[in-house]
Amino acid sequence: MHRRRRTALLLSAAIAAAPLLTACGNDAHPGAAAVVGGQRITVAQLETRVNEVREAQRAAVPDEDQYAQAIAKTGTLARDTLHSMVLDQVLHRAAEDAGVTVTRKEIQEMRTGLEQQAGGAKALETTWLQRYGIAPERLDENLRLQLEAQKLAATLGTDTSTAEFWQALSAASKKLDVDLNPRYGTWDVDKSSRVDAKTPWVREVTAAGTQETA
Repeated sequence: MHRRRRTALLLSAAIAAAPLLTACGNDAHPGAAAVVGGQRITVAQLETRVNEVREAQRAAVPDEDQYAQAIAKTGTLARDTLHSMVLDQVLHRAAEDAGVTVTRKEIQEMRTGLEQQAGGAKALETTWLQRYGIAPERLDENLRLQLEAQKLAATLGTDTSTAEFWQALSAASKKLDVDLNPRYGTWDVDKSSRVDAKTPWVREVTAAGTQETA
């Protein structure tokens, strides 16, 4: 369970605070939050994913004060979500290159086991939402990625914490030619991770009281 938790956190970890911007600053890819393998992740798609989490948080925490606390704890949700969306594709490509596949049966078996440990389906959904920012409708998708990570590591004869595993992701990042909208930072190919760009104007706007719309 420890490795599963670590992988989930890897795929959903918080990176840095910044407002969700609805316009694109990359003239080469207007409307894109990122381009991965020649395919755009649009700002609209990113907003949809962020809203899924916010709606799930609202449903799980009807009390206004508790909801405000949940929002405060996930104030970097927009950038965290984009990081996850890109890393998901990088991991999938690395697994694909290694000949790794995951079946629907394997996903269901993993979910059943986790539900038993968590105390039921609802409890598992709540845990993934609170710990990793995964909306209930994205749970199976996240479990598939975790299985891909585990099977990729096994194929490499290692685990997800080693340099060998991350080198495989780095190679996939290079092949996919990840290009982030500068407003969301840059993509570190070697670490397969989003990095904040040095944009003082973003900090100034945030400090002036602009709130993340997600």
